[in-house]
Amino acid sequence: MADDIADATTAGEDERRLHELGYAQELRRRMSGFSNFAVSFTIISILSGCLTLYGYGMNTGGPAIIVWGWPIVGIMTLFVGLAMAEVCSSYPTAGGLYYWAAKLAPKNGPAWSWFTGWFNFLGQVAVTAGIDFGAAFFINAFLNLAWGVSTAHWVTILIFAIVLLVHGIMNQFGIRLVALLNDVSVWWHILGVLIIVGVLAFVPSKHASTTYVFTHIVNNTGWGSTFYVLLLGLLLAQYTFTGYDASAHMTEETHEAARSGPRGIVMSILVSLIAGWVLLIGITYAIQEQHYTLYINALVPPAQIWATAIGDTGAKLLLLVVIGAQLFCGMSSVTANSRMIYAFSRDGALPGSNIWHQVNKRTRTPTNAIWLAAAGALILGLPYLWNSAAYAAVTSIAVIGLYIAYVTPTYLRLRQGENFKRGPWNLGRWSYVVGWIAVIWVVFITILFILPTAYPIHVGNFNYTIVAVAVVLGFAGIYWAVSAKNWFKGPKVQGTAEELAAIERELSA
Repeated sequence: MADDIADATTAGEDERRLHELGYAQELRRRMSGFSNFAVSFTIISILSGCLTLYGYGMNTGGPAIIVWGWPIVGIMTLFVGLAMAEVCSSYPTAGGLYYWAAKLAPKNGPAWSWFTGWFNFLGQVAVTAGIDFGAAFFINAFLNLAWGVSTAHWVTILIFAIVLLVHGIMNQFGIRLVALLNDVSVWWHILGVLIIVGVLAFVPSKHASTTYVFTHIVNNTGWGSTFYVLLLGLLLAQYTFTGYDASAHMTEETHEAARSGPRGIVMSILVSLIAGWVLLIGITYAIQEQHYTLYINALVPPAQIWATAIGDTGAKLLLLVVIGAQLFCGMSSVTANSRMIYAFSRDGALPGSNIWHQVNKRTRTPTNAIWLAAAGALILGLPYLWNSAAYAAVTSIAVIGLYIAYVTPTYLRLRQGENFKRGPWNLGRWSYVVGWIAVIWVVFITILFILPTAYPIHVGNFNYTIVAVAVVLGFAGIYWAVSAKNWFKGPKVQGTAEELAAIERELSA
């Protein structure tokens, strides 16, 4: 009985805070703090990002950058996450980053909000594309290994489309199913890492030397500068450490949102940092040096590493573990992506906002936003049909889009100084040190990941990240200058307390 009263009190406080932020409780608040963490941890997905870009790392720096890039990037990402978490505690709403930007900007709040939201939208769509694209690669590799299915680009794209379709359907069933699957996903990921590392530690008859694993550098990019190539290799880790803004986007569906959301952001990065490093070291020790060329020419290099180290049967079993994790990851990414689209549309920022903001009254999920997320991801992946470097470009787009959106509210919060009203979860006197480190790091990686990844540059290896970012930024900029600046005023209040209550009653009915 006491627990029921405590839950009701917490729910009441969450709804009261949401009303203060201007919104009705339209989505169903069913997620625990653990489930909130689980969403971000699942989207970071060390069994997705680490492994889908492992081949990129093998060409762009080799074992040295694969192993050492991870802790370097992970620690810098933790600074970004800590700064985000502090702001999340003050504004626990599904709009997340663009809402924070509007409230923290000393002037021109709508413009800050507009561009932050569009970068977040680009990054969310790109990270969904990257995750499900990676799953398609691994599924295709498994099918090829088991039954000789072609690995032609069109086959991978077809699998990619089917995976997106499945994730769209799964997200329509409501937040309770999504939360349950995310809880399962956490243990799948942890046990998956232990299984893969355990098998690779004890089954192979031969391992790479420790010197090779921690110091060997490979440069197959065509660039002469080893330092530049090592910097490019950081993409493997930085792409994996994306998507943890999901904890912020899910706060309207989470109990004790002002504490659970920030904890979800920080803990998802911290646990991924530790588990991911163990995974990468374990796989790199399994490399058989004489087969390196075979690995980098494979559709999925980790699968080829496993096949040569433990045999085809063992490789298939490990592939199934990874594919399961990637499917969990893609499902969660569509969830977070759709909530961002729902919130941004609630404030009228996307073309066709009235369509994307609609909530299914039975499941209390933004169904139309779910399908926009899936369709946008499919479009972003289609260039793979003619450009083999498209996957690396999609991951760069995800990093740049998301991290610009991540750090903009932090920059604005730093400008607020002591005028910033801290939430129950905050960094105290460390806010400024952490915040400025986060800003500097994001400026650095934003410049880094639009640079060419291979030389000589031609259509087949062109990094079209800059093109995609420029198209979205140009569209958002022109849209703002021509039209939106006249009507987009940032996050808008849905109504008075009575009107918010009426919205909630209608949905409940």
